[in-house]
Amino acid sequence: MKNSMTLKGLFTCSEKIWNIQQGIYSAALFLHEEYHAKVTCCSAGDSGQDVQGTSVVANLPVLMRQNPAETLRRVLPKIREVLHVAGVEMQLTAAVSFLTVLQDESVSIHTYSHSFLHIILQNLEHRDAGVSNAWLETLLAVIEALPKETIRHEILNPLVSKAQISQTLQSRLVSCKIMGKLANKFESHIVKREILPLVKSLCQDVEYEVRTCMCRQLEPIAQGIGTELTKTVVLPELVELARDEGSSVRLAAFETLVNLLDMFDSDDRRQTVLPLVKSFCEKSFKADESILVSLSFHLGKLCNGLYGIFTPEQHLRFLEFYKKLCTLGLQQENGHNDNQLQLQTLEQEKKYISVRKNCAYNFPAMIVFVDPKNFHLELYSIFFCLCHDPEVPVRYTMAISFYEVAKLLNSGVYTIQKELVTLLQDESLEVLDALVGHLPEILELMINGGENSGSESKLLSIPDLIPALTTAEQRAATSLKWRTHEKLLQKYACLPQIISSDQIYYRFLHRMLTIILTNNVLPVQKAAARTLCVYLRYNRKQEQRHEVIQKLIEQLGQGKSYWNRLRFLDTCEFIMELFSKSFFCKYFFLPVLELTHDPVANVRIKLCYLLPKVKSTLKIPTDKHLLQQLELCIRKLLCQEKDKDVLTIVKRTVLELDRMDISLDAFQKRFYENDLLDQEKERQEHLLLEMEQLEKEKQQNEGRSANVNDKIFEKKRRDNKTSSVLVKSMTLSSSGSSSGTSTGKEDKKSKLVRSQSFSTQALHPKYSNIDKCSNKSSATGYTSSLSGMGKGCMLSFSDDSFRTRSTGNSGNATFSSSSSLIASHNSFNSTDQKNNGNKESQSRKMSIKNRKSNS
Repeated sequence: MKNSMTLKGLFTCSEKIWNIQQGIYSAALFLHEEYHAKVTCCSAGDSGQDVQGTSVVANLPVLMRQNPAETLRRVLPKIREVLHVAGVEMQLTAAVSFLTVLQDESVSIHTYSHSFLHIILQNLEHRDAGVSNAWLETLLAVIEALPKETIRHEILNPLVSKAQISQTLQSRLVSCKIMGKLANKFESHIVKREILPLVKSLCQDVEYEVRTCMCRQLEPIAQGIGTELTKTVVLPELVELARDEGSSVRLAAFETLVNLLDMFDSDDRRQTVLPLVKSFCEKSFKADESILVSLSFHLGKLCNGLYGIFTPEQHLRFLEFYKKLCTLGLQQENGHNDNQLQLQTLEQEKKYISVRKNCAYNFPAMIVFVDPKNFHLELYSIFFCLCHDPEVPVRYTMAISFYEVAKLLNSGVYTIQKELVTLLQDESLEVLDALVGHLPEILELMINGGENSGSESKLLSIPDLIPALTTAEQRAATSLKWRTHEKLLQKYACLPQIISSDQIYYRFLHRMLTIILTNNVLPVQKAAARTLCVYLRYNRKQEQRHEVIQKLIEQLGQGKSYWNRLRFLDTCEFIMELFSKSFFCKYFFLPVLELTHDPVANVRIKLCYLLPKVKSTLKIPTDKHLLQQLELCIRKLLCQEKDKDVLTIVKRTVLELDRMDISLDAFQKRFYENDLLDQEKERQEHLLLEMEQLEKEKQQNEGRSANVNDKIFEKKRRDNKTSSVLVKSMTLSSSGSSSGTSTGKEDKKSKLVRSQSFSTQALHPKYSNIDKCSNKSSATGYTSSLSGMGKGCMLSFSDDSFRTRSTGNSGNATFSSSSSLIASHNSFNSTDQKNNGNKESQSRKMSIKNRKSNS
């Protein structure tokens, strides 16, 4: 048996080798025939077999992987012959195939340089610029892998003759790019001796294309030769090229100069670079607008690179120059120079838009240039203009850089809150898409980075944030760009960390449920479902949570549309990811199992795929009854399922469920990390319930204190009314008694003594209670009302007399009640003395009459 299997394996291997050899032979034969056909029919322009020849060249990497030796011996020579007369498409394909062979490392680098390098060098100077560039890219990649000796003999030595002025333009351009690559392969003394003379020669070439190309290669050459040679050789060449008559040469010199700023010391920057930069800035608006776009793009890097050598005047000048670029082309929109406006060409408008876009790109760098502390004074007006620019590309760039700006401002981030709302409400979805990428980080900086420390005060500092977020979502929903809508919904999952639970519940949570039910794009529905689960996870009111859970079960899990029931299973998957196992088992385990009886096969199939995750939420022995329900549903599926596809998946799921281990209530080593994570989720859920209970108790206590305060205030109001009535009646009686009697000082003293005795005997029991009530209501009631108001209880009163009285202090209230009692005591004593005087006069008259009669 073993011998037969071995023979069979050998036969299979030999068959594969024979097939490979046949393929190589067929390819070589085809290329040989095509070459002769092309040579014969070249004058007639026959290209009937180009497609098949290109296919053979494209399969060269495959042949090299299968049998490199035979391919190099039989196929590669034929490819070399065909390329002499091949068309553009075959040349491009060959360049890519040669590069692929190098990257695959099918052969050693020595073999590759011996077999492929000569073919690459022969096709570098192809008459077609695209083909020449393709072979050049392959050669530059090969140079990275070649040894130095091979580069010196095969590339550098021929390069000396190829770079001469007598060679073709294409040859000199290729030489420029190769020298930029070679500078990093050799030591600085070899570069100085063999490469730098060629560099100087090409920088003085008669063709501006060559000067431009060589100028752009000065950057890698400078990085290869070091700082000293750069200062003595490269910098003078750059200064001369910056004054070249060709605008493209000047542009290349300027960009290279900016990129090499780090290699120049402060003296070179101050004496050489800064005057050149100032010259570029002055000429950009006058004689050389071609450099304007590049200048605006590199201005941020330039300003920060030269920051240490700027005088205050130069610093201000460059800042004003940047501000001028930010509003370039907006004079008409801003209403300036209406009488001097000229019709701008389309090219000028595009150029000005590019300049403002580059200014928006450099805005974070300019914040560093002026210092974030000076942002509001120096750059806020420009920031406002760029965020409200009429062109979408400018606002798009500002939206991309908004997060960087917010990070740089740090505690001053509150100054750009209005612009955040503006960009959220932008009419272009491209701007919204760019802003949403870092929306969670931006909102977090807005909330935590401002001066305020309390979350409520921070939320109030962005009053239009929630309307702007809802508007942005609705605009994305009504557009055809569903990816932007999906991205927006995913980022909105950060809102529980930004705004309150009630705001999310009333403004966003129900909207997510509506999207799940009505949207037709599956990724959007899933994004909404996950965000809804996050909102549910951080909701702080149990009543609201139960309402949402009930809607999910009724409208999705028990919905009429099978599509909604599928989304219910997606939602349950997110719930298992975000919530604890006990939460899922409590609310969603049984509704999920009910879908085993769903009439639609696709729903049952999706449920079967979800069952292993469902089983992983169980804990034994706590959820033993749920495990029994799961096993019962699986048995029913096995026995009653009629759909073949569903039954196949059910059987596969049963095998997977049998292999699963159920976690216990106690920790196990295998599930230790998962159990810890689940325990943390459960702890947070219990914490939310406890916080909600504490809030309810606090509200109940505040309600009770408010009711007690209401009762005390009502009692005080009644007592004040009765005391005011007593005061009025007693003052009237005292005024009547004083007008009817007139006595001397002794009588007043006797009356005062008697009134005091009456006040301590007859009036004390009655009016002391009133005084006590008045003092109690004025002191305890009023202070308790103040404490209640301090806690936030708002009380309304309808009695004006009590409202004016409550503004005073408790001492005044007590004094008024006691003074009314003293007045009542005095009036009562005066009336009593009057009655006693009348009785004495009558008794004297009776005694006189009796005496007369006796006499």
